Order: sequence, then structure tokens, then C-alpha cells
Amino acid sequence: MGFGLCFLYLRNVKGFKWNHKRVYRIYRGLQLNLRIKPRRRIKRDRPDTLGTATGINQVWSIDFIHDTLSNGRTIRLLTVVGDFNREGLTIEVDYSLPSERVTRALDQVMEWRGQPACIRMDNGPELISNHMVCWAKEKQITLLHIQPGR
Repeated sequence: MGFGLCFLYLRNVKGFKWNHKRVYRIYRGLQLNLRIKPRRRIKRDRPDTLGTATGINQVWSIDFIHDTLSNGRTIRLLTVVGDFNREGLTIEVDYSLPSERVTRALDQVMEWRGQPACIRMDNGPELISNHMVCWAKEKQITLLHIQPGR
């Protein structure tokens, strides 16, 4: 029952001579103005199941690791792993790793290792950014995102 119905009930049925401002103040004090209706979740299409790599430079996986220093600052580590032989290709460490730094680190690995056909990643903000999508399209690399929550 909303505020309007509560106010009309108190005025007309119970006979109280309170004005709407007083009733609303009590209504808020009892925390009856909280949202009851649940928020709608955005439904996303489920990505295809991820296959296994059958050769070198076919699929790379990238992910972030977080750690805290003794002074309390948080550092982030970008790890790049070749899926075929599980070789660690690079680790980039800094306090902040925006998408430009991610693509620069991948370019450095591609100079000596070659270009992958696909890059598997999660749905983090650095990895779904417009810069990352344009970079992959320019290099003709397929971006494979894992299923959210996995």
C-alpha cells in the first residue's frame, strides 16, 4: 500500500485530522517508502562454449590479478597465457591498467611471439572497452568473452 492510500485511510476511515506532510514524515520514519519492486536485470545472450586450443598462437587468455602492498595500495597484474601449452607470455604490473596499457602489452608480446587468432577474456571494463574492440578489429583478432559469473 503506497503513501496515498495510507493517507486517505487515516483521514477518511480512522478520522485523524492530520495533513499530508505529517503523515508522510511518519511514513518515511517507519521506512515504508523503500522500493519493494525488484530491479530488472539486463538479459544478455549467453556466449558460445569455449573450445580448446589445438595449436600455438591459436588462443591466448588474459586476466587481471589484484594484490595489496604493505602500505595499503592496491596493484593490478595483467597476465597473458598461451592456452595450447599454458606458457606465461607476459605479466604487466601497475597501480592502474587501462585498456591502452593492455593493448600496448599485447602488442609487445606479438612482436616476438606472433599474433594470436583469438584472445579469451572476462567481461571487465578494460577488456570490453571501445578501444580494445577497435584494436582487435584492426589486428583481425577475435575476442572471446567468457560467460558472466563463471
